[in-house]
Amino acid sequence: MSPTFPEVQRHTEASPLSPATGAPKTAGMATVLRRSAQVGWEFWTVRALFVAGTTALCYNFEPFHLRPVAAAGLGFLLSLAILFAELRLRRATTPDLLGGALGAFLGVLAALPATIVLSRTAVGEPTKSFLECAALLVLGYLGLVLGWQKGADLRGRLFAEHPAPALSLKLLDTSVLIDGRIADVCEAQFIDGVLVIPQFVLHELQMVADSSDPLKRQRGRRGLEVLQRIQKIPHVEVRVVEDDFPQAADVDHKLIELARRDAAKIVTNDFNLNKVATVQGLSVLNVNQLANALKPVVLPGEQMRVFILREGKEASQGVAYLDDGTMVVVDGARRFLNKTIDIAVTSVHQTTAGKMIFGRVDDRVEQAPVGARQAAAAAAAGAGRSDVSRRAQDTPAMDRAPRPIFPESDAD
Repeated sequence: MSPTFPEVQRHTEASPLSPATGAPKTAGMATVLRRSAQVGWEFWTVRALFVAGTTALCYNFEPFHLRPVAAAGLGFLLSLAILFAELRLRRATTPDLLGGALGAFLGVLAALPATIVLSRTAVGEPTKSFLECAALLVLGYLGLVLGWQKGADLRGRLFAEHPAPALSLKLLDTSVLIDGRIADVCEAQFIDGVLVIPQFVLHELQMVADSSDPLKRQRGRRGLEVLQRIQKIPHVEVRVVEDDFPQAADVDHKLIELARRDAAKIVTNDFNLNKVATVQGLSVLNVNQLANALKPVVLPGEQMRVFILREGKEASQGVAYLDDGTMVVVDGARRFLNKTIDIAVTSVHQTTAGKMIFGRVDDRVEQAPVGARQAAAAAAAGAGRSDVSRRAQDTPAMDRAPRPIFPESDAD
């Protein structure tokens, strides 16, 4: 039985990775189209009434002493020209409209001095009226066209358009979810944008969780738990998308195709996927490289306090590990096995597997046992001297005073 994870949801709405699907979206689109059609018919009804009204107005007033039929035709043509201008202006932007209006106004102002000059001349009245109207129409038209074309400059100066920032998409691989450190990185807010979980990655993670191997099953369930943990982070947006590439052979190639199509970055711990994606010009975020970059910088001569965990390859070496897994090889530390000591760093080597630190036992640590042995020897010597003096005091003193000598009597 596969474990169920209700919080692993699929997000398909308004995503650049997957088109909007589903009955609610279809119904909403139909409503929008119906409303658009209704509004369009209303506008065309108003336009038809405008044409009819203009034609009837010209028919009744007979402008320019035209016959009623000719006046009606003139009104009809005039209404069509106005409708054409209205349809063209609807597609114009606000800066274009402002530029055209400003240009037309400036053109009319430029035509006023010309009409004043013409009014002072001795030209006949019909010619003078024609020249004045021509000056107003020509300069007004030139101002309108030039202002319309220069509306782009006005747009850049007054209506600066700020393009919407593109979404930064991060595709999560199966390995990075099983690893689990990506959740800590997200909680620390070092990952921005949208975290995308393709459905084929989630399917692979589910297969690992359903494996008969206990170790693989545990790793798969850990990956699903990490995904749940990421989804619960407030400032992180997670999307599970349905995009698939049946022509791709495996999950790695599907990730590469998806990243290339959507200009996304791949977040992985897989060494081979990292190399293949990098060769193809894709951006890859490797959590292992991030961990190596965040390891503490240690310089030769610095003091460190480490716990000697095991023996080294050399006769007197001891091996310790830092919290981030960096190996520390200490010369002369074998006798301090399973003890915490102070060491002095001698050199640092960067290898393909990571960073290695070499050091030696601090002089103070070496002097401490020697001083302890000297103190013990001095204490033992002092104890011996005190014992001898105590025994000397307990022994009675010899009587060296002169004694009388009595001669032996001869027994007769």
